[in-house]
Amino acid sequence: MRIIDLSTTIDATQWEPDPVTHTPMTHREGAHHMATAMRQHFNLELPPDTLPDGEFLNNDTFTLTAHTGTHIDAPAHYGSTTAYGTPRTIDQLPLHWFHGPGVLLDVRTDHPGTITTDRIRTELHRIGHQLREHDIVLLHTGAAARIGTPAYFTHFAGLDHDATHYLLDHGVRVIGTDAFSLDAPFPHIIETYQRTADPTVLWPAHMAGRHREYCQIERLANLDALPRPTGFTVMCLPVKLARAGAGWTRAAALLDDTE
Repeated sequence: MRIIDLSTTIDATQWEPDPVTHTPMTHREGAHHMATAMRQHFNLELPPDTLPDGEFLNNDTFTLTAHTGTHIDAPAHYGSTTAYGTPRTIDQLPLHWFHGPGVLLDVRTDHPGTITTDRIRTELHRIGHQLREHDIVLLHTGAAARIGTPAYFTHFAGLDHDATHYLLDHGVRVIGTDAFSLDAPFPHIIETYQRTADPTVLWPAHMAGRHREYCQIERLANLDALPRPTGFTVMCLPVKLARAGAGWTRAAALLDDTE
């Protein structure tokens, strides 16, 4: 089996709207940390130099949101109440949702904006695929080329209201994108709302989750490494964060290595 990594790297040196902090503990610091713990909890003196090279296990402390890097939005992210009842948090969702047949849709564009139902239908026709229940749909918008820069958060395309519901109508439970959001960029949404005064243009892909139970994978990467639009399996098990509206995932595509 061939495994293609579809995840972005969480890197505190890259630009983020909510900055990531990374505090490493060196091996030498780990030895001192262990010595302090031994003294406090076991009344045992264990000088750092007792350990090989005066070192012990290193550690890393990251401070970040659950929506940093490649992550899955749970239904609880969309609202406190929904049309289908109390929305489930990321730790409550069934794992089989996150292991299933992948469908890659090429919806790349040079212009920020929305992806319509017609665009989805046209691409499905081009690749000759009929959507099935539990397909995991991956939107290749081309945004991943801007990861690590401010443009990544403003220059991409996202699903409009009808396109989101079109996918959900076909039994899709998980929709992924290589963009920052499954919705269009904030500036595009705000400009459209100011021009139209239509509240349905305000984050329609996310708001769909208040009426239909589904999940989004945001901030995927490496979708251009997939050799074909179908015939692969997506595995994107979310980290089990109690009562959280999202969880990080190491998303990957699994392909038969004989193909």
